[in-house]
This record gives sequence, C-alpha cells and structure tokens, in this order.
Amino acid sequence: MKNTILLLLSGLALFPFMACDKDDNSAPEKVNSLETLISDMKELHEGRPHGVPSGYDWARGPRLARGNNPRNFGAMIAWGQIYEEINGNPATNTRVQVRNIKAYYLSKKDGKWHIIQQSPSVDGSHYVEDFAGNTSVLQGPPRPEPDGGVSVKAGGGYTFHFWTKTGRSRIDSTDIAGIFTTVQARLVTEDPSLKDDRSGARYILSMGGDYWLNLTAAWNNYTTNSDIGIGRFKFVTTSWQAFNMHSLTEAEIRQNPPPIE
Repeated sequence: MKNTILLLLSGLALFPFMACDKDDNSAPEKVNSLETLISDMKELHEGRPHGVPSGYDWARGPRLARGNNPRNFGAMIAWGQIYEEINGNPATNTRVQVRNIKAYYLSKKDGKWHIIQQSPSVDGSHYVEDFAGNTSVLQGPPRPEPDGGVSVKAGGGYTFHFWTKTGRSRIDSTDIAGIFTTVQARLVTEDPSLKDDRSGARYILSMGGDYWLNLTAAWNNYTTNSDIGIGRFKFVTTSWQAFNMHSLTEAEIRQNPPPIE
C-alpha cells in the first residue's frame, strides 16, 4: 500500500451544516460479527474501486501481503480507504462518516488478542486513486460529527485514505500470530436543508494495515513499510457497518475469534 505517513490535521473547522439524519444516531450494540470478519477476507468486492487498474492484485477482491510476517519491521498502523465505485457516485449531498478505528494482534506467547491501536476518529488525506507517485492533497478537512468520528467525501480522481489519529504503534515482530483491523462507517448528509440523496450514493470502503520499520521512518518506495493486507470493499450504507481486515485463515479465526463490537 502507498504512503501512510501520519498527517497531523490540526484546526479542523466545524462546517456550517452538520449532518442531522433521520437515522438513529447511536450505533447498534454490536455492528460487527465473526461471519463479517470472515467474509471481509474471503468474498469478492461488492463494488470495484474507481481508478484502480485491473492489474492491481486488490482491484477485485481482498488479499494478504506481509500477513503475519513483519520481518524486521517494528511498528504498524491501521488504515482504510474510501472510493467512489467504478461507475462513479452521483450523490452530491452525501458524505461518509467513519469512527472507532482499531487494531489488534494475536500473541504467539499467550494465544490472546491484544489491542494495539484505537481512536474514535481518524486522520487522512486524498490520494490519487491508483496511488501513482504517492500524490496526495487534502480536499477540505474531515468534518467532525456530533455522534463521533468525522465525515469525508471522495471522488474526482481521489480516494480518501485514512488511519488512526495516534499514528503508528510499536510491535514485537517475533510475537505476531495474527493482525485484525476494523472501523465503523455509514452515510450522512452534507447539508440537511438540501435533498437527501444517500440512497443513490456509490461509496465503497475497505480496511487494511501497514507494517513500518519504526515509528518515524519516512516512506521510501516500500523499503520502510509493507502492507499487511487489504480487506473487502463494501458499499457504505445509511446504517452503521463494520469493515475489517485480518491475517488469519478462516479456520484459524474461528478457533481464535478476536474482540468483536
């Protein structure tokens, strides 16, 4: 995966229009499930990401890269990416709200899952859809939402690539038996005084994660970082959903289910 160097997005301004959607503003008690975790690394994407060449190995479905083998990498970060679907997104008054990004590792030493990262909100930037040249811009800061997290838009040749606000976290590369990253997302309106067009939105989202050499190493054409894996792209809807990536086989994750919310 391309550069996930931490961008400190300071001074986030509240937009004049905050989303006041008709949906219940509280997430269900449990958004995620073991079956969702399994399908997010097993099934083909619900929609293909716009602008991603078909030759990319994650263009049509999830896949593992580095997986449970960090080599000499001593840090990791959870990340996600929001795209327009391949045929475009006609909804102009819709944003994607993301919150509660987390990362866990399964320890070889004690056989238990341990949380590495968690943040109620995310940082990120808009990258060119195929990540060519690692080009990114911030097309307006993410908008804080009253019930948690932030909302963003993607499109016009750019994906919104996001990660934990806490940045990278140290890991013991000799103790990784599994990695699990997750986030919650739904659609919200941009301006509640305008037509609610969320039913026509075509935004898709997937989760992933990167190993990094250390907490501060700069991106250097994949010599200082390597992605762990990329999960299934699913359409974002008006209801809260969980989006996941994990590095275990189906049998392994059934035997060692991680914390699920």
